[in-house]
Amino acid sequence: MLPQQGSVGRPRQYCGQACRQRAYEQRSATARAGLSGDVVLVTRAELDGLQDRLYQLRCAIEDVQTLLAERHTKAELERSLHDLVRSTGRLDKLWVAERAAG
Repeated sequence: MLPQQGSVGRPRQYCGQACRQRAYEQRSATARAGLSGDVVLVTRAELDGLQDRLYQLRCAIEDVQTLLAERHTKAELERSLHDLVRSTGRLDKLWVAERAAG
């Protein structure tokens, strides 16, 4: 969904015709399969990749929490925070794209 632009008429829901078409294809495919509209299908490899990235992030957060609790040196904290930012950055680049049915 796009934020309102202050224009007259109904607010836009899609950035362009291509995004509108992909949304229609997704709704049609889920309806044909008898699935509800809020179902998201991903491959096992995509799910495994996401779970791996989330695990890396969780470990980085736990490392920072441990260092904070044990009052380690500034250098150790900086190194751990750098790892945390790096893990978060990889997750930030993750985008699940819709695919046409077929």
